[in-house]
Amino acid sequence: MRLLLTRSISIIGLMAVCLYGYTQTQSRLKAGQHISESLVIEQDNYFIEADSSLQLPLIHISGKNLVIDFNQSTLNGTNHPERPDLMKGLAIQIDKGSENITIKNLSIHGYKIAFLADSVLKLSIIHCDFSYNYRPKLFSGREKENEQDWMSYHYNEAGEWKEKGAGIYLINCNKATIKDNIITGNQCALLMVKCNDAKVFDNNFSFNSGLGIGLYRSSNNFIYHNRLDFNIRGFSLGKYQRGQDSAGILVYEQSSENVFAYNSATHSGDGFFLWAGQSTLETGIGGCNNNMIYGNDFSFASNNGIEITFSSNSVLHNRIWGCDYAIWGGYSFDSDISDNKILHNRYGIAIEHGQNINIALNEIKYNGTALKLWSNEKQGVEATYIAHHNTKSENYWIASNSIEQNKTAYHLYGTDTAVFSGNKKIENEIDWKIGDRVTEIDTTRESEFLDLDYQKDKKLSAINYTDIPEQAFPQGLQEIRMNAWGPYNFQYPLLWLKEIDSNQVYHFEVLGKAGNWEIEKINGFEIILQGANNFPSKIQAKAINTIKDKTIRLNYSGPEFEDQFGIKQKAKESFLFEFKE
Repeated sequence: MRLLLTRSISIIGLMAVCLYGYTQTQSRLKAGQHISESLVIEQDNYFIEADSSLQLPLIHISGKNLVIDFNQSTLNGTNHPERPDLMKGLAIQIDKGSENITIKNLSIHGYKIAFLADSVLKLSIIHCDFSYNYRPKLFSGREKENEQDWMSYHYNEAGEWKEKGAGIYLINCNKATIKDNIITGNQCALLMVKCNDAKVFDNNFSFNSGLGIGLYRSSNNFIYHNRLDFNIRGFSLGKYQRGQDSAGILVYEQSSENVFAYNSATHSGDGFFLWAGQSTLETGIGGCNNNMIYGNDFSFASNNGIEITFSSNSVLHNRIWGCDYAIWGGYSFDSDISDNKILHNRYGIAIEHGQNINIALNEIKYNGTALKLWSNEKQGVEATYIAHHNTKSENYWIASNSIEQNKTAYHLYGTDTAVFSGNKKIENEIDWKIGDRVTEIDTTRESEFLDLDYQKDKKLSAINYTDIPEQAFPQGLQEIRMNAWGPYNFQYPLLWLKEIDSNQVYHFEVLGKAGNWEIEKINGFEIILQGANNFPSKIQAKAINTIKDKTIRLNYSGPEFEDQFGIKQKAKESFLFEFKE
């Protein structure tokens, strides 16, 4: 009898829990709100403007073991999404000392920083959209870049990075999980400062004008299987392409022992940008060391596919096509660069003042120069760093690489002790270009076959992927189209000036996802060729020089879409887009 009674009580308790789950009151968002318990937010589109100070968040969250389900709600902070440079304030902050907090199903748009957490242990951010927040207007134009657009990350001890804005900004957050989120149309997507042991995966942080992911003094993180494409500025095809220190992934200032695997970080300023840090340059101590960069795609970076400087790292099994420099390794040491596919770059692997580096099993084809190793007699780094480090160019092992159809296979100067073994050099225009101060170059086994292989690091066993995410966009540097707010994302109608030929004929691309277009207005041009009225298409027009204020305006009709500011345009309503000169 006692056993039956116990069962009855358990069933009644279970029924009460179920009823509570169905009748739980949902909370509405409001300015000044402090959430300290698990909640389901009432689904709505909330408009709440923020204070301009990043010290005064709209909503505070604090506590332990909380789940905040925002129930597909949207928090919006501006009536002017077309002016992301004026977006201000901080939407949501998780306060110091909180632990085991889960945030899910939330969209935040129109703020300087959408979401900030400071000193939170085991934070999870899942299935959120923090797109279309702050990004500055760019000064660089079609013909010439503007130095004001260059980004700088050298100092952040006083929180200087906050002024760059972010979808997610984490400080001292250990063991975080960031997955299945979208951040696009910002300057920066995810910034991690002094964060360790995080897992960042299955996110889409693409089409931002600065950074996809940025790390500062952050170590032992796993960052994998993310879409980090088209994070770029400082590019105009055929005019300039330095990228102005934009990047798919930024690794800065004492960020070590991280794993970056199976990410797609293409069409960015740098695909992967690693720099030891200002403190290392000033003291000669530390660096961004022992990071594993494995199985990623860093193709079509306007500047460097991978930059690894003043540090020791492993670069394995990556795809790096169509960049200016595929791998730039200035002052790198004790590093392994193996099994990468390096094709169609101006330079394949370029290392100045590097030491003790293995370069093996790479496929290096169709580049300008496949491998360049060198040192300069006068160095442009602090004397303190030189005093603490060997800064010669020496001790390379170059083995079992396939080096084919490059303009130059090897270019060396100012380099001592390099062993070349079993490399296949096929149909290069020049195999060897040797400058001065080159000694102890061993090529005695260059023509021999070496049967080399390497084992995957055990760290990769924690990742349940073996390839990058699907890339659903066209490939190539010609697909990077920058306007005043950032890169074009292929989602809205665009009339793009591709070139002006020697006959002063303007060649336009008419780009869009779906639908049709027609010419609404022409001023100062004579149309000499008009393509089909769907997408993609083209227009060629001859300029009439006697007429100022030249304009071609097109009218779009078709399915609904989001424009470059995240503004939804309804289906079948006319939408005007134009070129003006």
